[in-house]
Amino acid sequence: MTPALLFPLQPPHPDVVVPFGELVAGGLAGRLWLGQSVMAESHQTIAYLAGRGVKVASGLAVTLMPLRHPMEAAAQARSLAVLTGRPVVAGYGAATPDLVEALRGAPYERPASAAAGYAGATRAILDGRISGHACEACVATGGGLPPMKHAPVEVGLGVLRPGMARKAGEVADVAITWMTPPGYLRDTLVPALAEGAAGRGRAPRVAAVVHVAVANSGRDPYQLAMAGAGMHLAAPHYTDMLRRAGVPACPDDPRAGAAALVDAGVYVYGTPGEVAERLRAYSAAGVDEIVLNPAGVLRTEGFKAALADAEQILHAMADA
Repeated sequence: MTPALLFPLQPPHPDVVVPFGELVAGGLAGRLWLGQSVMAESHQTIAYLAGRGVKVASGLAVTLMPLRHPMEAAAQARSLAVLTGRPVVAGYGAATPDLVEALRGAPYERPASAAAGYAGATRAILDGRISGHACEACVATGGGLPPMKHAPVEVGLGVLRPGMARKAGEVADVAITWMTPPGYLRDTLVPALAEGAAGRGRAPRVAAVVHVAVANSGRDPYQLAMAGAGMHLAAPHYTDMLRRAGVPACPDDPRAGAAALVDAGVYVYGTPGEVAERLRAYSAAGVDEIVLNPAGVLRTEGFKAALADAEQILHAMADA
């Protein structure tokens, strides 16, 4: 299981991401991940790092499908592979129904099918072989990107529930999970990915984004979990996933959900060695890439404290 690192905020300026990129460039982590940002845009932030000489493998977890056509998505992802010279995971998600409606006039009727269509179209455009594609998310009747040499680009889909996992198994190179307990990955999502991938010859790799924090004097893990995960714990699709996994969480009470995350060990809190040991459960569950998310510490104590936590945990994982 390869460790990776998430910069967990929408950056107000790419400079704040540079130290996270430098930590990845030092070799403790294999990839720097960013989420969707409408502040310093994520593709452009990674390109900025490359211009600063910080050229690292990158991942997007996840950018939102309604914001760009698959042709633009493919061109942006491939551009990062060219600029950095490093592999890219271009991860996409369907967004919330409200945002989809605001951007395209109506929510997707079948979000999992729309996401699979979008990811499949993006993969085909990257491969230069799109023709006659039409789905709920997009139309791509012909064309593709002209061939050029570049580092590998994998297409990912955000996955929380088995329906999306089966669709990801059909078309994606990487399934990206967020806040998913290891037992739920092992028993529900990984089998659904394999089911969807039947006939393809291989299932997608699994990258799991996991909240982590080092236990320090004066820290309250429940407060950290609320600061880092409160927004997602107010979202019905995340809390539905957690309840399926046996973690009591409801969107109308994110504070109780944060406490449940800590009590269930989904918010991984402890000494660096304890965190590293607990993360082994994700490898046993079938995860290929574990993405450390220090959002709780970053939101409560700032960038330096979050980076220090990540470095301690990554060293502990390397020594384990």
